[in-house]
Amino acid sequence: MSLEARPGRRALKLYLVFVLLLLGAVSLPAWAAEKMRFRVDDYQIEAELNPHAHKLTARAKVKFTALEDLTLASFELNNGLRVTKVLDANNKPLSAERVTQDSSVRVPLPSGLTKNSSTTLTFDYQGVLESADESPVQGLKLAYIGDDTSYLLYAGRWFPVNAYGVNRFTATISVAVPVHMVVIGSGGEAVGATPVRKTAAPPSGKTYTFAWSKPSFPGTIIAGTFQEFKSDEAGLDLHVFFKPVHQAMGAEYTSTAIKEFTYFVTLYGSAPSTTLKIVEIPDDTVPAAWAPEIAAISSHAITQKTNYRLLANTIAHQWWGVSVSPASRDDWWLNDGFARYSEARYVENAAGEAGLEEVVKDMSVGALAYDTVPLSGVGKLDVFSPEFQSLVTDKGAMILHMLRWVLGDQKYDQTMRTLSSQYAGKPATLDDFRAIAEKNYGNKLTWFFSQWLDSTGAPEFKTKYTVYRLGSNKGFRVVGEISQDLDLFRMPVELKIDTDGKTEDKRVEVVGTNSPFTVETFGKPRRIAVDPGDRVLKNSSDVKLRSSIMRGQGLVQQGDLAGALSEYNKALEVNKNSSLAHYRVAEVFFQQRNYQAAANAYREALNGDGEPRWTEVWSHIQLGKIFDITGQRERATNEYRQAIQTNDNTQGAMDEARKYLQKPYEREKNG
Repeated sequence: MSLEARPGRRALKLYLVFVLLLLGAVSLPAWAAEKMRFRVDDYQIEAELNPHAHKLTARAKVKFTALEDLTLASFELNNGLRVTKVLDANNKPLSAERVTQDSSVRVPLPSGLTKNSSTTLTFDYQGVLESADESPVQGLKLAYIGDDTSYLLYAGRWFPVNAYGVNRFTATISVAVPVHMVVIGSGGEAVGATPVRKTAAPPSGKTYTFAWSKPSFPGTIIAGTFQEFKSDEAGLDLHVFFKPVHQAMGAEYTSTAIKEFTYFVTLYGSAPSTTLKIVEIPDDTVPAAWAPEIAAISSHAITQKTNYRLLANTIAHQWWGVSVSPASRDDWWLNDGFARYSEARYVENAAGEAGLEEVVKDMSVGALAYDTVPLSGVGKLDVFSPEFQSLVTDKGAMILHMLRWVLGDQKYDQTMRTLSSQYAGKPATLDDFRAIAEKNYGNKLTWFFSQWLDSTGAPEFKTKYTVYRLGSNKGFRVVGEISQDLDLFRMPVELKIDTDGKTEDKRVEVVGTNSPFTVETFGKPRRIAVDPGDRVLKNSSDVKLRSSIMRGQGLVQQGDLAGALSEYNKALEVNKNSSLAHYRVAEVFFQQRNYQAAANAYREALNGDGEPRWTEVWSHIQLGKIFDITGQRERATNEYRQAIQTNDNTQGAMDEARKYLQKPYEREKNG
């Protein structure tokens, strides 16, 4: 997913959240630095939704096993929910302490629990889930109950959770909803006519029950009114649940999902299930979410131009997350990094090498934006930090991209298929993955993994060379060296020599700061390029520029506008004509209501290098808004017309411009 494909402030926020989450990269510091003390094995959950009151009433029976002697069991639970009763395995009441600081509920075990022993606790709880105020992730709604759509995402901790994203579990979840709602969950579905909890007073409706019997993460429930599309093509039991307003796009997204799912089957082997449910979720939560058999994408991502990258990334989590999961937070890149590179592989399959090149550029920026901590040490970082997310997602994906170059396509694909099959339904570690890769490579890969997981930084290649003419029309000899500034660096690098005739390619082992090479060509050499196919993570002026912009965007989301402007100015030091950097500067000024400075910066974006192309249409739209706000309607309509003339509909720009041609833009009251 291109960072540059999301121009607006709101869309930017969703992109950053996507990088943060994809619902496979969120956790709480409460357990982050500690080993798992117990393992939840199974949930039996009965939930009742009262959408009009935004209320959840639930009972969760939790079976768990002690991994060491226990006197206390602590679970994460959304702060919007109040525990009314806790019962032990003999239905005797227990006390429970609510700790809102880390969204947890702590239950003392009077008799204790010895290592490897199992027991159950039953929680009765209820509460209102309407806003992000009590969310375990500050400022982000992950659980919401409402009349149109209700979503209870696993990351929202709407039931007692242990070791989010690491502790695999089975679950049977029953959900009572009003009759107009359809419920989507993981596993087989059974519909009944009676409410779940006879002690409550639910609205008249239906009860849906979902059972997932293979340990994974089946904790996501979505309910609402949907238009359903079905397909059994290619042996896939596919269901697409879109809102009626998007029913025209249902067929195309159905077709795309089938292509992506079957492509990943060819890469990785069978998925944990041949059932897949693509479901639309509102724009006020994450852009995408996954669970067993579920790939959820937000409304704004459902457009006439199919967002096949986001969909591919989300579907890929059926293999990397649902089936194979990280054994610890240090192994998180085996989830999100693998899904990210799966997205890249599908783009390559659908759009060729040019498409892959664009994704690799995006990944390189993310991989180097916060490259201050080795990937192997991410467990020490705050999981909500941009550093953690860029490392596990983009650097993780780039490591796979480079490993593919080192191993070759055949051995790389065999490595991924073996990991997928050997660890299906189980957690995996970096060491597990490395052992498989080394077996297929036929040698140790310590140098590779040590360099990219245990170290930071990336090379910036330079070349110097001399061309010699060989006698008797035998051609030319190029003698030179590749230099870079990392003393311990070692990687095979492609060298491409453009000549008057045939282009010559050579694979050079770059070791240390200076690596010599000799290439003989028939035609006279005109240009030499190092790693033209971007097979190696490396620094460049473009990467530095976009990395500064990415860091600035992260600071905007944290409310540090001064810090963001500082990062954007660093980008402008790299390229003073960067339209993207000027556009981001303008966004900050617009947010501060410094409209003159914002207008100046949008003009600079229009007069810049025009990269990316969408900066033109959106700069005109934003200038139109500024003129509307300042009471200059004629000048505003002129900007909207210029936006339409670009014929660029990135993120619905045409619709936006036409809307404000009809009615002047009005500033949000809380904006």
